[in-house]
Amino acid sequence: MVFASLLKDWTNDDFLTLERGVILAQHALAETGLFSDENLARILDNHPESELTISTMGDDPTRFDWIEGERNGASGEQIIRLVHEGKLWLNVRRILDFDREIREAVDSIYAELESRSPGFKAEQRSANLLISSSTAMVPYHVDMPVNMLWHIRGRKRVWVYPHFDLRFVSQTVLEKVCAGELSEDVPYDPAFDRFALVFDVEPGQLLTWPQLTPHRVQNLGGFCVSLSTEHKNPRARRRINVHEANYWLRRNCGRFCRSTSADDWKAYVKQALIRGIRLSRRLTAGKAKDQFVYSKAFKIDLDQPNGISMIEQAQVVIPRELQTSGSES
Repeated sequence: MVFASLLKDWTNDDFLTLERGVILAQHALAETGLFSDENLARILDNHPESELTISTMGDDPTRFDWIEGERNGASGEQIIRLVHEGKLWLNVRRILDFDREIREAVDSIYAELESRSPGFKAEQRSANLLISSSTAMVPYHVDMPVNMLWHIRGRKRVWVYPHFDLRFVSQTVLEKVCAGELSEDVPYDPAFDRFALVFDVEPGQLLTWPQLTPHRVQNLGGFCVSLSTEHKNPRARRRINVHEANYWLRRNCGRFCRSTSADDWKAYVKQALIRGIRLSRRLTAGKAKDQFVYSKAFKIDLDQPNGISMIEQAQVVIPRELQTSGSES
């Protein structure tokens, strides 16, 4: 499929601000016809179950009660109906690997961004298709790659907090996230909200921010669909490597490294260190270190009024850092 420009009414400032600040801009993904209920059901039927996250949650953003579940044989059409009727959040991961038309659309977007934004480079591209109920919410978290939220259906409210500010995510928590010891969910305090930029995002709008910026999402109404694209480049990879190296030095050498810069000479030394450690792990263990994942606590159950049932004896594991409010120092 050949796409005309999927970026609408972008200014020079928008292109110059990529990865440096927060941008709210326009796009035309909703006009491609790729995100109808029928096509979403087809995508779910063709997508590997191992790359699909089905979640539900409570109503209180100060209480971490996010749980993940099993598909349990439900068809794409049945799952889409449950999202319309219930309180579910779907993350269709690595969609570019399994849907050619969406991959072509995303490649078209990135090609235009790279051609019009000086110095912008999107390597290691990936995308997750987010499908969620009208009352669903996503807890306070960071994304390790550079993240761009292309909103397509429904309405969302997004709180975007100051980036690279340790008042909102502590250095030790960021280190654990980048080292795979924690998920990307991080401790939240309602007092953070007075420092946030708040956006009510409509279909056809893009919201993006610098790497590792904390944010949270509350759906405002309607069946919500967004495409979350992610990419890395040398600087983004180096920033993750610096945090992981700091974690390794703290844990194994008792050294607390305050510098989190991705640009000074220390960053290159730390990157070389952690790459060597990863290589050693692969040679000795035969694989890379696994990222933290949540266990499955419920399953889709079409016989239940809310469409889900809890799995007997399933243990819901909440990381210690998320069991109390406020940031870890």
